[in-house]
Amino acid sequence: MRFRDTIICVTAVLLSAGLFIIAGSQLQSLNVKRRELGLVIDRPEDIPPSLAFATIATGAFRGLVVDCLWLRAERLKEEGQFFDAKQLADWITILQPRFTQVWDFQAWNMAYNISVSIPASEPQERWRWVKNGYELLRDKGIVVNPKSISLYRRLALIFQHKIGGVTDDDHKYYKLQLALEMEPLLKSEDNSLGAADNRYFEKLAKAPKEFKKVSEDPNFQPLIDELRKADEIFADSDKFVGNYLSLRQNPSGFKPQAFEVIDRFRGTNALKKFDIFAKAYQLRYVWKLEPELMVELNNNFGPTDWDDPNNHLPLEWRHPDAHAMYWAYKALMIGSKGEFSVPEANADRMINHSLQSLFRTGKIYIYSQIMRPQSDSISDANSQVPVIVQQIYLRPDLRMFKSYNKAAMARIEKYEQHREGTTESMRIGHRNMLQNAILSFYQAGLIEQAQEIYNQLKELYPLEKFNVALAVFVRQRFREELTELRNITNITEIIQMIMREAYFRYAMRDDDQAAISENIAKEAYDLYQSDYANEEAEEKQRMSLPDYERLQYLALIDFLMDEQYPAVMRNNLFNRIEIEKPELFEKIIKERDRMLQEQQQSEQ
Repeated sequence: MRFRDTIICVTAVLLSAGLFIIAGSQLQSLNVKRRELGLVIDRPEDIPPSLAFATIATGAFRGLVVDCLWLRAERLKEEGQFFDAKQLADWITILQPRFTQVWDFQAWNMAYNISVSIPASEPQERWRWVKNGYELLRDKGIVVNPKSISLYRRLALIFQHKIGGVTDDDHKYYKLQLALEMEPLLKSEDNSLGAADNRYFEKLAKAPKEFKKVSEDPNFQPLIDELRKADEIFADSDKFVGNYLSLRQNPSGFKPQAFEVIDRFRGTNALKKFDIFAKAYQLRYVWKLEPELMVELNNNFGPTDWDDPNNHLPLEWRHPDAHAMYWAYKALMIGSKGEFSVPEANADRMINHSLQSLFRTGKIYIYSQIMRPQSDSISDANSQVPVIVQQIYLRPDLRMFKSYNKAAMARIEKYEQHREGTTESMRIGHRNMLQNAILSFYQAGLIEQAQEIYNQLKELYPLEKFNVALAVFVRQRFREELTELRNITNITEIIQMIMREAYFRYAMRDDDQAAISENIAKEAYDLYQSDYANEEAEEKQRMSLPDYERLQYLALIDFLMDEQYPAVMRNNLFNRIEIEKPELFEKIIKERDRMLQEQQQSEQ
């Protein structure tokens, strides 16, 4: 009996050993499959020591620890202790990086709660926390949760609402900082390409993706070698591209010999191509924007080229809504299932809202002015360093209408197929947007385009109030708008379009209508400003409009640069204002000189 038991035990041991060997032989193929499916997030060679330790230390109790921390973080958030809640959320992301809700909470907490806990008088500190919010999602959360449509949507929402909206007292500062950070990446070393045209983006998409490949290219080696000899900071290959871009923007932070290298190579194909590579590299690995996808978005949603209505110009990538649209589009790429789902519908809605915003605020102008600090002592004032003050202006871009309209119609059709009865709100939004667009085009003097949109409105939405002539409809619509002027974006768009209409009427010698348009613009401006005259200083600064003379100047420049109008008409308009309206001409010239002086001072 004992011998039989021994045989059974030996057989069991041998069988177990055999099964372990067989299982072990399958482990490699299973790990390969896990990596291919993106299921591996805690490989020892990839994760930080803190995560490796936490994973081992908590063992089977990790889920319970995460639950307790999450409940505590939620309680702290409700109590307004945002910094403490952030610390707990940090621990949760280490213990459970697949827990998407905590990434979402972390980003929202930093961008919205912690940022506004800092006084509005410290915009740079507020901006730091807003950046922390979107960078956390972009650089960490989405990396370990690449198929989470909710994280892409939250990232898009921070750009669209927090940065692109007007709810934060420092929203203008956020917009300015985003534009200034993106601007250097949208300018080509090759002057023949201009700034950020379609050819430029195509070159970005075709640029090499790895610095190692570029550094081994004999065409670039002389430039790279000379930079490394000029300044030892370029010895670090991992930071070479970032240092190169910093050198181009701020040479004072490097040895003079480094910028001398740039001067020696200026105009050469080596510098032009390396410049394209460096900017594409920065977009890919710092901003996480794939140039190939940027080209796709430009082609699908970019503003219409007035010279070729079938062609799209590049999007304004300095604008927060361009970034919001990019990440919402990415969400659809990774999460679209071909059937109705709330996350997918939200991503589609976000693209739609971004296109509306780009129509209404898609043109960006940045003006700079050098300010010297005030001082009671002349010697102190002379010794103080001047400060460059920059302001950002967002203006309507009527070229975005066709892109919006096409996307909105496609969205309505898509959800009619997926789920009947869910498109009513989409149709209402589209109808309202068409009415606003008609008013904008008409007041800009683009009567033919306004009539086309009006015809579409009457065909799609045959309501009784649309059975009137275009001019009558525009007057009625404008009266409605004047009674609802509570949004800075709306009023700025309306005033600018009315001013453009006035210039158009002067160009056509329709002086009576031009004078009417001028009076309406001034009336709308005064009405809006008076609403905020008694508000507190911070609220007044956030919601007040620029000087009326500046709006006049910007509207004229916009009209004079609009190639949809004949050059002769635009030139005659300027000459006529100079001769027949000297007071208006003097104001415009004074504003022009002031802006040019600000620009020249900023470039010194």
